[in-house]
Amino acid sequence: MSTFPEAAAWRKACVGDASLAAWAGPWSICFAIASGADTTVFNLEDGKVQPGGGEPAFTLSAPAGVWAKFLLPIPPRHHHGLFAMHYRLPEFVIQGDQRAFMQHVHVARRILEVGKWLTLGNALPVPLSLAPRGGPRAVPKVQGGYVPVTVGGTTYQIYYETAGSGRDVLCMHTAGSDGRQFHGLMADERITNGHRLVSFDLPWHGKSLPPEGAVPGSWRLNTDLYVDLIMGFIAAAGLNKPIALGASMSGEICLELAYRHPDSFGGIVACEACDKINQRQTTWAVDPKVNSSLFVPEWIRALSAPQSPAEYQETITWHYSQGGASVFYGDIAFYSGDWDGRERVGRIDTNRCRLFMLTGEYDYSCTIELSEATAAKIPGVTFRPMPGIGHFPFAENPRLFADYLLPVLGELAG
Repeated sequence: MSTFPEAAAWRKACVGDASLAAWAGPWSICFAIASGADTTVFNLEDGKVQPGGGEPAFTLSAPAGVWAKFLLPIPPRHHHGLFAMHYRLPEFVIQGDQRAFMQHVHVARRILEVGKWLTLGNALPVPLSLAPRGGPRAVPKVQGGYVPVTVGGTTYQIYYETAGSGRDVLCMHTAGSDGRQFHGLMADERITNGHRLVSFDLPWHGKSLPPEGAVPGSWRLNTDLYVDLIMGFIAAAGLNKPIALGASMSGEICLELAYRHPDSFGGIVACEACDKINQRQTTWAVDPKVNSSLFVPEWIRALSAPQSPAEYQETITWHYSQGGASVFYGDIAFYSGDWDGRERVGRIDTNRCRLFMLTGEYDYSCTIELSEATAAKIPGVTFRPMPGIGHFPFAENPRLFADYLLPVLGELAG
């Protein structure tokens, strides 16, 4: 059974780590990692790991068997990251000051990565990401622009990008992000040779600014607003029965579009979607004592599969660090609050619009089981799991996701 390294060697490796050195500053924290009866304490002063211990503000505690799975080169699902374990493994416990943990979760995550790197027998220095490298990110050939979309008397200037030619595919980003998530797909000629991918940034996201006079931090998404923005964009951009593609919150709205507007789409691909998601809202994202640009990327980091290329995983976390105040929180108000399709999904008519549901193996938020249970309520739906991928399929591993998407596009073409 794999175990963490000896404390002195672990601390010494942390002292020389480039990521931890970059975060050093006028802050201090002491915390512990407990594996069964063994506990290692890390004391950081001015952001630098000290040779000795101290009194921990919080402790990350789990049985040795849980940590042994975390320490595998490719951990099984729900064991591959801090919040995956926190969310899905009852035996993993964060003891002590919860706010202190949320303020320093990026530090705890990195120290765990240093320990794992040593446990696997690798030489220093520790790379910036333990995920495998897949090579340089492909650069898409995109064209961008703005269209006005008016909903509820408010006009939004919506930014969009297109790539490819052929049948339109409407690409909808996940909570707190923007249309850049689709650049990997937009660079894949297997898709763009026969399809025109069209992504857009929701208001307050990416290059779609808040409307004039909007109160900073007031963005809150709900089902009706979301549907109206999408249908308004389709009309403004002149799309004709596009194929709708989304994941996470945009996967959920795909189910709502299939219910409300089946005749407006040439097919719908709902990824990482189910009829109701619970317990994914987090007040830490709007706590003034927690740096949201550090916390939110950590909150979503373990939603990606450990096999997904490092360069794409790091791009996702970079996008999430750039979100405006309360924008991620306002999106989750829909994703894990307002959205509840339990009484509607069974009335989706797949004879009017074909519906596909795809869910990644490593998604701990909307699990394969949750998606499959929702699919069982929808007559005529096609459900397929996606091994080796997580919650952000088109962003975290676009090449692999294309392998799952291309057969669907082929069926819709037929």
